[in-house]
Amino acid sequence: MNLSFKQYLNTPLQIGNRAISKRLILSPMSGLTHVAFRELAAQFGGYGLLYTEMCSSKTVPHENRYVSPVFRWRDEELPYLVCQIFGNDPQIMAAAARRIEVEKFFAVDINFGCSVSAIWKQNCGAALLKTPDIAAEIVKAVRGAVSIPVIVKFRTGWEDRIDKAVELARRFEDAGADALIFHPRVAPDRRSRPPKWEYIGHVKQAVSIPVFGNGDVFTPADGEKMIAVSGCDGIALGRIAIAKPWIFAQWTDGFVEDADIYRQTLKQMLALLNHHYETVTAVRKFKKMSVYPAALFKYGHDFHKRLCRPTDPTGIEAEVDAFFNVRPALVDTPNMNLFR
Repeated sequence: MNLSFKQYLNTPLQIGNRAISKRLILSPMSGLTHVAFRELAAQFGGYGLLYTEMCSSKTVPHENRYVSPVFRWRDEELPYLVCQIFGNDPQIMAAAARRIEVEKFFAVDINFGCSVSAIWKQNCGAALLKTPDIAAEIVKAVRGAVSIPVIVKFRTGWEDRIDKAVELARRFEDAGADALIFHPRVAPDRRSRPPKWEYIGHVKQAVSIPVFGNGDVFTPADGEKMIAVSGCDGIALGRIAIAKPWIFAQWTDGFVEDADIYRQTLKQMLALLNHHYETVTAVRKFKKMSVYPAALFKYGHDFHKRLCRPTDPTGIEAEVDAFFNVRPALVDTPNMNLFR
């Protein structure tokens, strides 16, 4: 790894009225960046920020953190934890942000990036990129409701028009956003085409607030290229972090993975899920996340199928051991048919 890249990642960054010590952060992902995964990642460290799953702004003000499947956290992670919310009503979003501040999260993040049909059909997530006035009003309302940092995660839009994304970025800054996370893909394109990292540079040049790049950064070489192409202020890692929870420590602190780390972390993930959720939910969540580490191995398709067969943690553990006992081979790049 290039030393300057490591130095870059370990350079503190100001976000509004707070600072982070590292510029490598977790990207929010539905069903994946839950409290159990974050506890596992926290065992390794190396990140600047962790993220919750996206939470509904309608439910956050009234949620019980000990019952909610998504608005749930450990108190010790709050100093570096961001809560992401989605919704389409400025005042409801503001009320959710107030609850997030009361609970002492590091920041609130506004989701303008999710293009899953269940979200955009509610006129939430990426759908709001079609109505910039409403999107900006949401940012303004949230900014007026809290003193903690306000971050906005968004995509290029619904057309491959960087000029529109640049205009959105400017409007979000003018409305009070303290930082942006930009995923340079159009909303209808889930991951069928590569992200256009050069678009991140256009957004970066258009605003004075920090801009994090997001999309298909899997290796240090990818990260270095994204920075070189865009000049972004930081990097948000998504799928590769689920596959390798130690990746933040690896890139920023020099952590060295050993031969058995995948087996160990899969078992730890299962145990933590079983600790935080009832068994049926724990098993379901494990199966959802297991496709990402499986994608890093030869015959990963078969491994994932094997992990999805058992209905209880004991059976899953047995499949994990059976796979790693034969010393499976890692692949050079993730299997993108699994890394969806």
